[in-house]
Parts: sequence; C-alpha cells; structure tokens
Amino acid sequence: MKKLSLRTRVVTGAVVVAALGAGTFGAMSASASSPAAAPAAAVKADKSNRNLQQTTHLTVAAATKAAQATLDAAKKENQRISVAVVDRNGNTIVTLRGDGAGPQSPESAVKKAYTAVSWNAPTSELVKRLEQAPNLKDIPGTLFLGGGAPVQVKGAPVAGIGVAGAPSGDLDEKFAQAGVAALAR
Repeated sequence: MKKLSLRTRVVTGAVVVAALGAGTFGAMSASASSPAAAPAAAVKADKSNRNLQQTTHLTVAAATKAAQATLDAAKKENQRISVAVVDRNGNTIVTLRGDGAGPQSPESAVKKAYTAVSWNAPTSELVKRLEQAPNLKDIPGTLFLGGGAPVQVKGAPVAGIGVAGAPSGDLDEKFAQAGVAALAR
C-alpha cells in the first residue's frame, strides 16, 4: 500500500472533519429552526361520532371472579380442570390451572373460550355445526369440543369462558356456565 504524504493526510482529515461538522450543524439547525409539531387533533369521543364504537369488556377482577367460580364448581364434583377467560377479541384475560389438572388443559381451555366468543355460542352447539362444515375445525386457535361458553351482554358476546380437564365436554361446559352465572350475581 502506498504511503500518503503529510499534506494529503492533513487535507483529507480536514475534509472529513468539515463534512462531519456540517452534517451535525445542519441537523441541529434543522431541528432548532423547525417549529414544534402541532398536537394531534383530539377525536371527539361521544355517541354522535360515527367513526367510534363503544364496546363492553370484562375487568380483570370480573374475569378472575368467573374463573374462580368455575374452579369452585369443578372442585365440588372432585374434578381437576383448568379455566380460561378471554375478552371479545379472543385475548386471554386470565387462566387458572386447578390443582392436579392435566398439562394440556390450560391451552385447551383458552381455545374453547376463544371458540365460544368467536361464534357467540356454547362449544357443544358448535360441535354439531361440524357435520355441515367440517373445515371449521381448521380455523387456527379454535377447539370444537364441549367446554366453552360465551359471556353476553344484551345478546352480544363480550367474553368467553373455556374449561378443560373433566372427563367429558358436558362437564367442562357445565363448569364454564357456572363462571358465566357468577358474573350475573
């Protein structure tokens, strides 16, 4: 490699320093001379705004109350279950794995709750729909087995409760309904 002369090194260094300085100065000048961004316009959040929709969601406390009532109902019948409560969008609010419940039960409970809220129907009813539309079971995140129950307000789904771990889907769904009933008290 060819050695550069002292003059070439000094000139090259000066150019680099000048370029860096100009870039930094330009960026600082640009940000200093720019007016502050105007605050975003506030959206008027009232019933007359047709661009907004009000929805009802369970609180964490209500979801926990429903989940605990579900576990209590299963415990009275000596059943080891897991329970999940999901919101209207299928997002898990709370999952409780009962003492001695199987390792697969928490995931199954979430899927049953998601399925119940998605179709606004108990999963035992949805199992019957598989006869006419067997590919429903292929929808990701769903589980078409008894044990899921929707939570409704004025007929609209606001949450789903799913139970897994009892020997039958009928029992799972019975316990899920106990969680729904606890929300009505």
